[in-house]
Amino acid sequence: MSNLDEIGKRAKNASIDLNTLGILIRNRALAAIADEIEKNAEYVLRENLKDIENACKTGMSSSLQDRLRLNDERIAAIADGIRNVVLLDDPLGEITSMKTRPNGLRIGAKRVPLGVIGIIYEARPNVTPDAAVLCLKSGNAVILRGGKEAIFSNIALVRVMRNALAGLGLNSDIIQLIEDPSRETAREMMRLNAYIDVLIPRGGAGLIKTVVENASVPVIETGVGNCHIYVDKTADLKMATDIVFNAKCSRPSVCNAAESLLVHSDIASAFLPLAKSRLDEKKVDIRGCQRTINLIPGVISATEDDYYTEFGDYIMSVKVVDSTDEAISHINRYGTKHSEAIITSDYFEAQKFLDRVDAAAVYVNASTRFTDGFEFGFGAEIGISTQKLHARGPMGLRELTTTKYIIYGNGQIRE
Repeated sequence: MSNLDEIGKRAKNASIDLNTLGILIRNRALAAIADEIEKNAEYVLRENLKDIENACKTGMSSSLQDRLRLNDERIAAIADGIRNVVLLDDPLGEITSMKTRPNGLRIGAKRVPLGVIGIIYEARPNVTPDAAVLCLKSGNAVILRGGKEAIFSNIALVRVMRNALAGLGLNSDIIQLIEDPSRETAREMMRLNAYIDVLIPRGGAGLIKTVVENASVPVIETGVGNCHIYVDKTADLKMATDIVFNAKCSRPSVCNAAESLLVHSDIASAFLPLAKSRLDEKKVDIRGCQRTINLIPGVISATEDDYYTEFGDYIMSVKVVDSTDEAISHINRYGTKHSEAIITSDYFEAQKFLDRVDAAAVYVNASTRFTDGFEFGFGAEIGISTQKLHARGPMGLRELTTTKYIIYGNGQIRE
């Protein structure tokens, strides 16, 4: 039996143990994890520093280093986030659609855990506790496989969480980490059908493409965010400038950051200089169409690939369009079905945009940065699904469950 087979077997057994734990015990476990992470902050930060030092040696960009870095404030935020999950309603046990058939059978659907969830993700150590506690709260065991960039941080965080579970006398295999970050191990994990019930990749387009193409375990696609802001001709230009700056610059490495700006030709000459002046504050590299180049200095010509790209950095593609229809067509062609926004004062253009843009989250007069489980009131998220089956958009506790039918009879047999 391979090491991954052993991990999978332990996770499956742990998921059975977890099914017997009521919400009070699950919440007590979450609170213990939050306390233990705070108590061991110095250890976690020391291990995180090893990852940061390696990132500097390998030339990792500053924006990606920001995703990797932990500090006292972020440790406190992780612990607070876990405590917020404690306050959320129990997603399990709800029975819906209980109906009595003509033959007397009573049939209903009960909400239950998925079982064992596998998560493959990249250089964001905060994903490790976020994913683990959401799986625990929703009654699922979890197998985590982070990227090599965050390996020391992830090992430390998982050790702390497992110690918290063991301290309560619970099965620590509810949370497991694959400590070998090689591609071969990841591919083996993608085929653990005997143990993993669903696989969730969190990361860039390359990771998600690899998982979708190679996994035999069912996959929920998440995260790739080539998000757009479309500034319509009736937009309030001050509002539009503020939204574009926030969506691009508040945290450019995350998947809900805006990567592309579309501007109606009627207001392009007035708006684009305002937008560039604001984006210059963060030295954003603007790559634009010829009409954009003609209107603002210092812009390089955008390639076809630029319009398809999730930059994850202070880079933005820009295109001048002649109508909302053209903007919608551009978004549906180049977007990744994550988050898209229109800035407009025209109700009918807003409704057209909402109806015709194919994405998990579509905004009117607001930043795409709100596509987040906490901001949506879910407490936290396991990821943002860009597909259409089972879950779409930020996935909270309910999206980590399924249903099974429960049937009560009194001796019925089928003729």
